[in-house]
Amino acid sequence: MICKNLEIIWEKIDKAANKIGKSKDDITLVAVSKTFPVDKIIEAYECGQKIFGENRVQEALKKVEVLKDRYPDIKFHLIGHLQSNKARYLKNNFTLIHSVDRIEIAELINKYAKKNNLVQDILIQVNLAEEPQKSGVLLNDFDKLMETVLSCENLKLRGLMMIPPLVEDAEMNRPLFAKMYELFVKTNDKYNINMDYLSMGMSDDFEIAIEEGANMVRIGSAIFGKRG
Repeated sequence: MICKNLEIIWEKIDKAANKIGKSKDDITLVAVSKTFPVDKIIEAYECGQKIFGENRVQEALKKVEVLKDRYPDIKFHLIGHLQSNKARYLKNNFTLIHSVDRIEIAELINKYAKKNNLVQDILIQVNLAEEPQKSGVLLNDFDKLMETVLSCENLKLRGLMMIPPLVEDAEMNRPLFAKMYELFVKTNDKYNINMDYLSMGMSDDFEIAIEEGANMVRIGSAIFGKRG
C-alpha cells in the first residue's frame, strides 16, 4: 500500500513540476512519519523513500536510535515546533530542521551545534498568513531573525518553510504559495545568499505548491494513510 501511494505521489509531483519546466528530480519529498510506527518507516524506506519528517524530538529520537545503524542513509528532518528545552537533544540526529522561527531558538541550536562540533542545516519557518495559533516568524520580524541566523557560525541556512492555512479548497492558498516563493527569491537577492530549499505543500496541496515554486514537500497521510 505504501509503495503504491509513493508511486502515485511521485507521478503527481512529476506532473506538477513539468508544468513549470522542472522534473521530479528537482523536488525533495519528505515523508511525514510522525505518530507512525517504525515498521511503517521501514516499509516506505524499502520502497525507496529515504527522508522522513518528525514533529516531536523525543518521538523522533526513539526512531532514529532504532533505524540509524540498520539504514545508514536514512535521514530525519524535524518539521515541528521546537521547544527551547528540547534543543540540547538535537545533536546530529536531524539532517534538516524546518522550524526555526525565533531568535532564541536559533541561538540555542547554534550553541548546542557548536558544543557538538557540527554545523546544523536549518530552514526559517515563516507565518505568512499571520495565524496566531501557528508557529513561524512574522514578516515584521523576518529580517531580524535572518540576520541572527546568518551570524551564527554553526548554523547553515538552507531555505524557508511555510504551513498554509487550513482551507476547504487548496486553490485558495495558491496566492500565498506564490508570495512565499517571491519572499524566497527576494531574500536570496537581498542577503546575497543561495538558499536551496523552499519547503511548502502537504498531502492536500503539494501539487499547487510545486507549481508556485516549492522544491520540498512534506507528505504524510497520502503516503501512510490516516492517523489514528
